[in-house]
Amino acid sequence: MSSPLVVEGLTKQFGPIRAVDDLSFTVRPGAVTGFLGPNGAGKTTTLRMLLGLTRPTSGRTLVGDRPYADHAHPGRVVGAALEASSFHPGRTGRGHLEVFAPQTGVSRARCRAVLEAVGLAHAADQRVGGYSMGMRQRLGLATALLADPPVIVLDEPTNGLDPEGITWMRGLLRQFAAEGRTVLVSSHLLREVEASVDDVVIIAQGRLRHASSLAQLRDRTSPATYVVAPDRAALAELARVNGWVTRPEQDGLVVQDVAAAEIGAAAHRAGVELHELARRDVGLEDLFLGLTRSATPGPSLGGGR
Repeated sequence: MSSPLVVEGLTKQFGPIRAVDDLSFTVRPGAVTGFLGPNGAGKTTTLRMLLGLTRPTSGRTLVGDRPYADHAHPGRVVGAALEASSFHPGRTGRGHLEVFAPQTGVSRARCRAVLEAVGLAHAADQRVGGYSMGMRQRLGLATALLADPPVIVLDEPTNGLDPEGITWMRGLLRQFAAEGRTVLVSSHLLREVEASVDDVVIIAQGRLRHASSLAQLRDRTSPATYVVAPDRAALAELARVNGWVTRPEQDGLVVQDVAAAEIGAAAHRAGVELHELARRDVGLEDLFLGLTRSATPGPSLGGGR
Protein backbone atom coordinates (compact mmCIF):
# COMPACT_ATOMS: atom_id res chain seq x y z
CA MET A 1 0.00 0.00 0.00
CA SER A 2 1.38 3.39 -0.95
CA SER A 3 1.85 6.22 1.53
CA PRO A 4 1.24 9.96 1.18
CA LEU A 5 4.16 12.37 1.28
CA VAL A 6 3.65 15.15 3.81
CA VAL A 7 5.59 18.41 4.07
CA GLU A 8 4.80 20.42 7.22
CA GLY A 9 6.11 23.93 7.91
CA LEU A 10 9.38 23.16 6.14
CA THR A 11 12.08 25.84 6.28
CA LYS A 12 15.72 25.73 5.22
CA GLN A 13 18.14 28.57 5.84
CA PHE A 14 21.56 28.65 4.16
CA GLY A 15 23.27 31.54 5.95
CA PRO A 16 21.34 34.69 4.95
CA ILE A 17 19.41 32.83 2.23
CA ARG A 18 16.07 31.20 3.02
CA ALA A 19 15.82 28.55 0.31
CA VAL A 20 12.55 27.08 1.64
CA ASP A 21 10.14 29.14 3.71
CA ASP A 22 7.40 27.55 5.87
CA LEU A 23 6.35 25.18 3.09
CA SER A 24 3.45 22.73 3.60
CA PHE A 25 1.69 20.38 1.17
CA THR A 26 0.59 16.75 0.80
CA VAL A 27 1.14 14.34 -2.10
CA ARG A 28 -1.59 11.71 -2.31
CA PRO A 29 -1.29 8.08 -3.42
CA GLY A 30 -2.73 7.03 -6.77
CA ALA A 31 -1.89 10.34 -8.43
CA VAL A 32 0.97 12.12 -10.17
CA THR A 33 1.75 15.43 -8.47
CA GLY A 34 3.73 18.07 -10.32
CA PHE A 35 6.07 20.00 -8.02
CA LEU A 36 6.52 23.19 -10.00
CA GLY A 37 8.44 26.42 -9.80
CA PRO A 38 11.13 28.40 -11.62
CA ASN A 39 14.79 27.45 -11.31
CA GLY A 40 15.99 28.39 -7.83
CA ALA A 41 12.50 28.16 -6.30
CA GLY A 42 13.60 25.60 -3.69
CA LYS A 43 12.30 22.42 -5.32
CA THR A 44 15.48 20.34 -5.15
CA THR A 45 16.23 21.51 -1.59
CA THR A 46 12.73 20.41 -0.57
CA LEU A 47 13.20 17.00 -2.19
CA ARG A 48 16.56 16.56 -0.48
CA MET A 49 14.95 17.29 2.89
CA LEU A 50 12.15 14.85 2.09
CA LEU A 51 14.77 12.14 1.48
CA GLY A 52 16.86 12.97 4.55
CA LEU A 53 19.80 14.29 2.50
CA THR A 54 19.52 17.83 3.89
CA ARG A 55 18.51 18.71 7.46
CA PRO A 56 15.64 21.23 7.74
CA THR A 57 16.11 24.38 9.78
CA SER A 58 12.56 23.78 11.00
CA GLY A 59 9.48 21.77 10.07
CA ARG A 60 9.38 18.15 8.97
CA THR A 61 8.72 15.79 6.08
CA LEU A 62 6.96 12.44 6.35
CA VAL A 63 6.62 9.37 4.19
CA GLY A 64 3.38 7.98 5.52
CA ASP A 65 3.50 8.42 9.29
CA ARG A 66 7.25 8.82 9.77
CA PRO A 67 10.35 10.51 8.33
CA TYR A 68 12.07 8.77 5.44
CA ALA A 69 15.10 7.73 7.53
CA ASP A 70 12.92 6.14 10.21
CA HIS A 71 11.62 3.45 7.86
CA ALA A 72 13.31 0.07 8.37
CA HIS A 73 14.20 -0.14 4.67
CA PRO A 74 13.72 3.40 3.25
CA GLY A 75 15.10 2.44 -0.16
CA ARG A 76 12.27 -0.06 -0.57
CA VAL A 77 9.66 2.57 0.32
CA VAL A 78 10.81 5.51 -1.80
CA GLY A 79 12.55 5.35 -5.16
CA ALA A 80 14.18 8.67 -6.03
CA ALA A 81 16.21 10.17 -8.86
CA LEU A 82 17.45 13.66 -8.06
CA GLU A 83 20.43 14.14 -10.36
CA ALA A 84 21.14 12.58 -13.73
CA SER A 85 24.87 13.25 -13.28
CA SER A 86 25.52 11.37 -10.00
CA PHE A 87 26.99 8.25 -11.61
CA HIS A 88 30.53 6.89 -11.60
CA PRO A 89 31.60 7.38 -15.24
CA GLY A 90 33.74 4.22 -15.22
CA ARG A 91 30.92 1.88 -14.21
CA THR A 92 28.57 0.27 -16.67
CA GLY A 93 24.82 0.80 -16.40
CA ARG A 94 24.44 -2.73 -15.06
CA GLY A 95 27.35 -2.22 -12.65
CA HIS A 96 25.78 0.96 -11.29
CA LEU A 97 22.56 -0.87 -10.41
CA GLU A 98 24.42 -3.85 -8.96
CA VAL A 99 26.10 -1.50 -6.45
CA PHE A 100 22.65 -0.60 -5.11
CA ALA A 101 21.14 -4.08 -5.32
CA PRO A 102 22.41 -5.33 -1.90
CA GLN A 103 21.18 -2.15 -0.20
CA THR A 104 17.64 -2.71 -1.45
CA GLY A 105 17.67 -6.49 -1.22
CA VAL A 106 17.12 -7.19 -4.92
CA SER A 107 18.81 -9.66 -7.25
CA ARG A 108 20.97 -9.13 -10.31
CA ALA A 109 18.04 -10.41 -12.34
CA ARG A 110 16.04 -7.42 -11.10
CA CYS A 111 18.82 -5.11 -12.29
CA ARG A 112 18.53 -6.59 -15.76
CA ALA A 113 14.73 -6.30 -15.64
CA VAL A 114 14.66 -2.59 -14.78
CA LEU A 115 17.28 -1.79 -17.41
CA GLU A 116 15.01 -3.43 -19.94
CA ALA A 117 11.96 -1.61 -18.55
CA VAL A 118 13.58 1.81 -19.05
CA GLY A 119 14.93 0.99 -22.50
CA LEU A 120 18.61 0.56 -21.59
CA ALA A 121 19.07 -3.18 -22.09
CA HIS A 122 21.17 -2.49 -25.19
CA ALA A 123 23.51 -0.22 -23.19
CA ALA A 124 23.72 -2.30 -20.00
CA ASP A 125 27.43 -3.04 -20.47
CA GLN A 126 28.45 0.40 -21.74
CA ARG A 127 30.27 2.76 -19.38
CA VAL A 128 28.03 5.48 -17.99
CA GLY A 129 30.63 8.11 -18.94
CA GLY A 130 29.59 7.54 -22.56
CA TYR A 131 25.85 7.83 -21.90
CA SER A 132 23.88 10.74 -23.30
CA MET A 133 21.85 12.97 -20.95
CA GLY A 134 18.69 11.12 -21.92
CA MET A 135 20.31 7.75 -21.17
CA ARG A 136 21.43 9.06 -17.78
CA GLN A 137 17.84 10.09 -17.06
CA ARG A 138 16.71 6.55 -17.86
CA LEU A 139 19.43 5.07 -15.65
CA GLY A 140 18.36 7.35 -12.80
CA LEU A 141 14.80 6.11 -13.22
CA ALA A 142 16.03 2.50 -13.26
CA THR A 143 17.79 3.16 -9.95
CA ALA A 144 14.60 4.62 -8.48
CA LEU A 145 12.59 1.57 -9.60
CA LEU A 146 15.10 -1.03 -8.43
CA ALA A 147 13.11 -2.12 -5.33
CA ASP A 148 9.72 -1.61 -7.02
CA PRO A 149 8.84 1.08 -4.43
CA PRO A 150 5.33 2.38 -3.70
CA VAL A 151 6.56 6.00 -3.65
CA ILE A 152 8.49 7.58 -6.54
CA VAL A 153 10.22 10.99 -6.46
CA LEU A 154 11.78 12.35 -9.65
CA ASP A 155 13.57 15.68 -10.12
CA GLU A 156 13.19 17.12 -13.65
CA PRO A 157 12.89 13.63 -15.21
CA THR A 158 12.32 14.82 -18.80
CA ASN A 159 15.58 16.81 -19.03
CA GLY A 160 17.60 15.51 -21.93
CA LEU A 161 14.86 13.27 -23.31
CA ASP A 162 13.84 13.52 -26.96
CA PRO A 163 10.13 13.92 -27.84
CA GLU A 164 9.66 10.15 -28.03
CA GLY A 165 11.32 9.77 -24.63
CA ILE A 166 9.11 12.47 -23.10
CA THR A 167 6.00 10.68 -24.37
CA TRP A 168 7.33 7.41 -22.93
CA MET A 169 8.00 9.07 -19.56
CA ARG A 170 4.48 10.51 -19.43
CA GLY A 171 2.99 7.09 -20.06
CA LEU A 172 5.16 5.55 -17.35
CA LEU A 173 4.09 8.16 -14.79
CA ARG A 174 0.43 7.52 -15.61
CA GLN A 175 1.06 3.78 -15.20
CA PHE A 176 2.60 4.34 -11.75
CA ALA A 177 -0.43 6.33 -10.63
CA ALA A 178 -2.81 3.68 -12.00
CA GLU A 179 -0.96 1.13 -9.86
CA GLY A 180 -1.76 3.20 -6.77
CA ARG A 181 1.73 4.57 -6.22
CA THR A 182 2.52 8.01 -4.85
CA VAL A 183 4.37 9.98 -7.55
CA LEU A 184 6.04 13.38 -7.12
CA VAL A 185 7.69 14.94 -10.18
CA SER A 186 9.46 18.29 -10.15
CA SER A 187 9.71 20.63 -13.13
CA HIS A 188 10.30 24.31 -13.82
CA LEU A 189 7.83 24.24 -16.74
CA LEU A 190 4.14 23.48 -16.34
CA ARG A 191 3.73 22.57 -20.00
CA GLU A 192 6.28 19.75 -19.62
CA VAL A 193 4.15 17.92 -17.02
CA GLU A 194 0.65 19.16 -17.87
CA ALA A 195 -0.21 16.01 -19.84
CA SER A 196 0.80 13.63 -17.04
CA VAL A 197 -0.07 15.19 -13.66
CA ASP A 198 -3.26 15.05 -11.59
CA ASP A 199 -2.27 17.59 -8.94
CA VAL A 200 0.03 20.61 -8.84
CA VAL A 201 2.08 22.22 -6.10
CA ILE A 202 3.57 25.54 -7.22
CA ILE A 203 6.31 27.30 -5.29
CA ALA A 204 8.47 30.39 -5.83
CA GLN A 205 11.18 31.90 -3.63
CA GLY A 206 10.79 28.87 -1.36
CA ARG A 207 7.15 29.60 -0.55
CA LEU A 208 3.90 27.92 -1.54
CA ARG A 209 1.98 29.81 -4.22
CA HIS A 210 -0.71 27.28 -5.08
CA ALA A 211 -1.70 23.66 -4.39
CA SER A 212 -4.69 21.96 -5.98
CA SER A 213 -5.76 19.45 -8.57
CA LEU A 214 -4.85 20.34 -12.15
CA ALA A 215 -8.59 20.55 -12.89
CA GLN A 216 -9.02 23.21 -10.19
CA LEU A 217 -6.14 25.18 -11.64
CA ARG A 218 -7.72 24.93 -15.10
CA ASP A 219 -10.91 26.43 -13.66
CA ARG A 220 -8.96 29.63 -13.07
CA THR A 221 -8.23 30.09 -16.76
CA SER A 222 -10.44 32.56 -18.62
CA PRO A 223 -10.95 34.01 -22.09
CA ALA A 224 -9.82 37.52 -22.92
CA THR A 225 -9.86 39.48 -26.17
CA TYR A 226 -7.77 42.40 -27.41
CA VAL A 227 -9.87 44.91 -29.40
CA VAL A 228 -8.82 47.94 -31.44
CA ALA A 229 -11.34 50.40 -32.96
CA PRO A 230 -10.72 53.72 -34.78
CA ASP A 231 -13.38 55.31 -32.55
CA ARG A 232 -12.12 54.56 -29.04
CA ALA A 233 -15.02 56.39 -27.42
CA ALA A 234 -17.52 54.20 -29.31
CA LEU A 235 -15.61 51.10 -28.22
CA ALA A 236 -15.65 52.22 -24.59
CA GLU A 237 -19.40 52.84 -24.79
CA LEU A 238 -19.93 49.40 -26.34
CA ALA A 239 -18.07 47.85 -23.41
CA ARG A 240 -20.10 49.87 -20.88
CA VAL A 241 -23.46 48.95 -22.42
CA ASN A 242 -22.56 45.26 -22.45
CA GLY A 243 -21.09 45.28 -18.95
CA TRP A 244 -17.67 44.10 -20.09
CA VAL A 245 -14.67 44.35 -17.78
CA THR A 246 -11.80 45.97 -19.67
CA ARG A 247 -8.30 47.28 -19.26
CA PRO A 248 -6.39 49.55 -21.65
CA GLU A 249 -3.52 48.01 -23.61
CA GLN A 250 -1.48 49.67 -26.36
CA ASP A 251 -3.97 51.17 -28.86
CA GLY A 252 -7.04 49.28 -27.67
CA LEU A 253 -8.74 47.42 -24.84
CA VAL A 254 -8.48 43.92 -23.40
CA VAL A 255 -11.94 42.59 -22.61
CA GLN A 256 -11.97 39.99 -19.83
CA ASP A 257 -14.07 36.80 -19.90
CA VAL A 258 -15.62 37.54 -23.31
CA ALA A 259 -14.79 35.61 -26.47
CA ALA A 260 -13.81 37.36 -29.70
CA ALA A 261 -16.90 36.10 -31.56
CA GLU A 262 -19.24 37.65 -28.98
CA ILE A 263 -17.46 41.01 -29.16
CA GLY A 264 -17.48 40.99 -32.95
CA ALA A 265 -21.21 40.24 -33.05
CA ALA A 266 -22.00 43.01 -30.54
CA ALA A 267 -19.87 45.53 -32.46
CA HIS A 268 -21.63 44.59 -35.71
CA ARG A 269 -25.06 45.13 -34.17
CA ALA A 270 -24.00 48.49 -32.73
CA GLY A 271 -22.30 49.64 -35.94
CA VAL A 272 -18.90 49.97 -34.24
CA GLU A 273 -16.03 49.47 -36.66
CA LEU A 274 -13.23 47.22 -35.42
CA HIS A 275 -9.68 47.12 -36.75
CA GLU A 276 -8.34 44.29 -34.62
CA LEU A 277 -9.86 41.43 -32.64
CA ALA A 278 -7.41 38.93 -31.10
CA ARG A 279 -7.56 36.30 -28.38
CA ARG A 280 -5.60 37.04 -25.21
CA ASP A 281 -6.82 34.12 -23.13
CA VAL A 282 -5.38 33.56 -19.69
CA GLY A 283 -4.16 29.96 -20.03
CA LEU A 284 -2.43 27.58 -17.67
CA GLU A 285 1.03 28.83 -18.53
CA ASP A 286 -0.08 32.42 -17.92
CA LEU A 287 -1.47 31.41 -14.53
CA PHE A 288 1.72 29.59 -13.67
CA LEU A 289 3.89 32.57 -14.60
CA GLY A 290 1.60 34.92 -12.67
CA LEU A 291 1.70 32.75 -9.56
CA THR A 292 5.47 32.39 -9.60
CA ARG A 293 5.97 36.14 -10.15
CA SER A 294 3.60 37.02 -7.31
CA ALA A 295 5.11 38.64 -4.23
CA THR A 296 2.60 37.01 -1.91
CA PRO A 297 1.55 33.35 -1.55
CA GLY A 298 -1.40 32.20 -3.62
CA PRO A 299 -4.32 30.08 -2.43
CA SER A 300 -3.91 26.50 -1.34
CA LEU A 301 -6.68 24.16 -2.41
CA GLY A 302 -6.88 20.59 -1.21
CA GLY A 303 -3.15 19.99 -1.08
CA GLY A 304 -1.35 22.22 1.37
CA ARG A 305 -1.60 25.27 3.53
